[in-house]
Amino acid sequence: MELTADYLREKLLRGLEAEHVEVEDTTRNRCATSFRVLVVSAKFEGKPLLQRHRLVNECLAKELQCIHAFEQKTLTPEQWRRECRK
Repeated sequence: MELTADYLREKLLRGLEAEHVEVEDTTRNRCATSFRVLVVSAKFEGKPLLQRHRLVNECLAKELQCIHAFEQKTLTPEQWRRECRK
């Protein structure tokens, strides 16, 4: 399986019914496969950070076996709108 930012983005969009997803391949700055993601989904409503991250990890369970470093930021649509206004 070839892991690309586009592949991960599409999987997160579909798997979490995300409103917005950004994926940055940070591999060139590190020694192994690395990604940074931002996921905005209504599925995160009312969930603490740990549960949100678990949802992302479940969505990418197979892919995470091949990823060395994975940073994630998870927001609800309302949190995303507030952040965009800053």
